[in-house]
Amino acid sequence: MSEVEIRHMRTEDEFAASVDLQRDTWGWSFSDVVPLSMLQISVKMGGVCLGAFGSRGELMGFVYGITGVRKGELAHWSHMLAVRPEVRDQGIGKRLKLAQADALRALGVRTVYWTFDPLVARNAHLNLNVLGVTIDEYVPDMYGRSDSELHQLGTDRFIVRWSLQGEGAAPDGADYTDAETVEVLIPADIEAVEARSVDEALEWRRTTRRAFTRLLGAGASVAGFFPDREYGRYVLVRKPGS
Repeated sequence: MSEVEIRHMRTEDEFAASVDLQRDTWGWSFSDVVPLSMLQISVKMGGVCLGAFGSRGELMGFVYGITGVRKGELAHWSHMLAVRPEVRDQGIGKRLKLAQADALRALGVRTVYWTFDPLVARNAHLNLNVLGVTIDEYVPDMYGRSDSELHQLGTDRFIVRWSLQGEGAAPDGADYTDAETVEVLIPADIEAVEARSVDEALEWRRTTRRAFTRLLGAGASVAGFFPDREYGRYVLVRKPGS
């Protein structure tokens, strides 16, 4: 996808295209669309809105977030990342995140936060293995009831923390010596499960919610994620005495 250009959105038409992409991604009934005016204002106040543009200038993906203070430090909350279905799994999401990091470093931001659904294996792999984020917390129904077509299973989310001061590492070489380890499984493709049976997908939600709430509440931390053809495996660790 070398012909795809990643750059800051500049024109009203480009911002309007990102609003359309939000609706294409989360559904035209989705009421939490970030409007054009707020996108423009956010950028003026240290926010970032970057687009992935094709050779004809068409918007193929975008990332958007706001900059503020969290836990006493200047930080960025990356609110939305969307890539058109026909060009997914081609590295555009990763390129958008890396360009976002470069833009934020120039502003003096060293920490980025965002959320992702723990049941979506491809996002777990991108976030934990490719970008090297750490899991800050697990929040059941973080966004409450949503009218998006993508949120039939609720909005349980991991909040992740991405340090821009160093490279993340995949878990393959992790050392779990003297630590208790527990695995939490998820389907390799929760969307396929949901298409087959919403009840089955909801049971995955209930089961993983219980597991993450209990384990993280007891002091465990997410140390890594291992994708596979049938299941993805989160590895959680707890040091003795924690």
